Amino acid sequence: MTKILVVDDEASIRRLVRSYLENETFEVLEADNGEQAVALARSAQPDLIVLDVGLPGLDGIEVLRTIRTFSDVCVVMLTARSEEVDKLIGLSVGADDYLTKPFSPRELVARIKAVLRRNRGIGTGVDNDRLEYGDLTIDLARRRVTVGTKDAELTTLELDLLAALASQPGRVFSRRQLIEAIWGWDYFGDERVVDVHIRKLRKALGDDAVEPHYVGTVRGVGYKFIPES
Repeated sequence: MTKILVVDDEASIRRLVRSYLENETFEVLEADNGEQAVALARSAQPDLIVLDVGLPGLDGIEVLRTIRTFSDVCVVMLTARSEEVDKLIGLSVGADDYLTKPFSPRELVARIKAVLRRNRGIGTGVDNDRLEYGDLTIDLARRRVTVGTKDAELTTLELDLLAALASQPGRVFSRRQLIEAIWGWDYFGDERVVDVHIRKLRKALGDDAVEPHYVGTVRGVGYKFIPES
């Protein structure tokens, strides 16, 4: 059974989310503060965490930063504020998606399913288990990427994003096409989530946005993979 940790200091929200998730046959754990969330993320090893940004004490952003030091678990963040900076900060530290309060529980469930589906490697469009371009090797069977002799530390999402681009070198993918391939066609969020993860992917590969070796930007359209010769 898929295990989901719901982290929110409001008991009414936890109860609401739990009822919808349990109706979908998910196992649900709860935490009402950041310290408890980190402890449960470490001990219970959930498949996904629904994480409120506005926790008292250790807030959601710091919780996520801490969790990312030991886990690549999927995270959907909840924020009571609609400012883009809140959303982008959450995504930049490793969230997979976000939702602004007040939210529809049905939409949250749909987001959770889309993130879990993407995390399980569905929809990347890659048939081969191993892709090699110059000094870059993408080993999908082992979920490993190497640049030269060094391993690139990629999250599951970043690896799937790279694999989707590298599956068709030179092809320009729009943000929407990448979202449908990685997040799923029913993703409801901001398409700029792609830009955040492209930046993280480039950093992990040691790539340069100005003079890229692997991931190029086509202004006004999207991104493409540039195999190094």
